[in-house]
Amino acid sequence: MATRIETLAAALPAVLADRIASVTVALGEVTAEVASEDLGATMRLLRERPEFRFEMLLDVCGVDYSTYGAAERKGPRFAAVYHLLSLANNARLRVRVFAADDAFPVIPSVIDVWPVANWFEREAFDLYGIVFTGHPDLRRLLTDYGFIGHPFRKDFPISGHVEMRYDPEQGRVIYQPVSIEPREITPRVIRETTYGTGE
Repeated sequence: MATRIETLAAALPAVLADRIASVTVALGEVTAEVASEDLGATMRLLRERPEFRFEMLLDVCGVDYSTYGAAERKGPRFAAVYHLLSLANNARLRVRVFAADDAFPVIPSVIDVWPVANWFEREAFDLYGIVFTGHPDLRRLLTDYGFIGHPFRKDFPISGHVEMRYDPEQGRVIYQPVSIEPREITPRVIRETTYGTGE
């Protein structure tokens, strides 16, 4: 007898064959990869089709795959990952969509399918610089409006670009270039000479 996860993994390509790029099952989770241009229609079908009925969007998160795994990743750098929940079918689904352009990542908004996507997409825009087309109010959510860059990108410096401090002479908060020296944060690991040999 097929489990709920196996049933979902089989139903996705069967019903949405032309819209799903790939389906994988790992650690009890089903992940479907969808092309950016098919995202809106696919998400609407995932919400409305009775075999899926993913009524809830739990989260949207940005991902920077620039240095994924041991070697440099081939393919697009930025993705948005959507976490869906079907209460009717007691199932979860992860949907991943990659932005085609690494220099200016753009993905369609799903706010017309799930209005709760509003703040999730604003957060991904703020922290990763992913632009969601069709979003009614795409502006920064967590960082300051004058903030430069996107702090969750892997190439963003740990110390940032600017710092703010209170200037008693001017009587206000001012922004200035970072005054600390950049440094490598590499942990020092000391192991015994026989580590990993089974002795």
